[in-house]
Amino acid sequence: MPSALLGRLRDVVVDVGDIVVLCREILGSLRHRRPSWADFIAQMHFVGVKSQTVVLTTGAATGMVLCAQTYFQFHKVKMDTATGAVVSVGMCSELGPVLAALMLTARVGAAMAAELGTMKVTEQIDALRTLATHPVDYLVVPRVLATIIAAPLLSIEAVFVGILGSYQVGVRFLGIDGAYYLANMRRYTDPTDVAIGLIKAVVFGAIISTVSCHKGLTCRQGAEGVGRATTEAVVMASISILIVNFFLTLLLNRVLNPI
Repeated sequence: MPSALLGRLRDVVVDVGDIVVLCREILGSLRHRRPSWADFIAQMHFVGVKSQTVVLTTGAATGMVLCAQTYFQFHKVKMDTATGAVVSVGMCSELGPVLAALMLTARVGAAMAAELGTMKVTEQIDALRTLATHPVDYLVVPRVLATIIAAPLLSIEAVFVGILGSYQVGVRFLGIDGAYYLANMRRYTDPTDVAIGLIKAVVFGAIISTVSCHKGLTCRQGAEGVGRATTEAVVMASISILIVNFFLTLLLNRVLNPI
């Protein structure tokens, strides 16, 4: 095996180990002290409120294009009215949480890594330690909690606007009967599909925040280090979301929707 590949594999293993240690510190902080409400509310505003525009736009566009593509295929076999069911199930359990998480990674994850990386480079994190303030308690925990709570809420918004957009496209532009569209949507969309999407969103929120905070806290010195940490945070979180989504899909469907 080439030395470069071995080095890259070693870096991945080290990153995973560091993230596990960071998760243990976060859980320990939550168990022994209460996070600052002011910091938590500020992060909720940054992660949740300010991310609504990009998440809603992504959800609406995804729902509309999924409706159009599904209709074009189903129309060939005279199953036009089943389009709504496919869009609803796909948005609730798969596309809604995944795309919302990827948008959060691009916007929030990059910002978290850059902010903490800049604090690391300018020695502000070292200054916190000299003041007997643990960086995980003060910087990481509010961000992780805010992302875990905001991610499922944003996912719900993405699913809602996606289904609403698909209805407008299917009924108003493609000529699908609205009553049958909604009836099939209600018939084939189970509460477990919504539960699967919400569970995924919570897990994705944890991945985004922990990976981004880890990359920021371990940033190398200099402006180049901040840029590299930001890029690595987005890439690592996005890949982790896609890989974890596959295993969550298999696991949750086996548990909640047994065949």
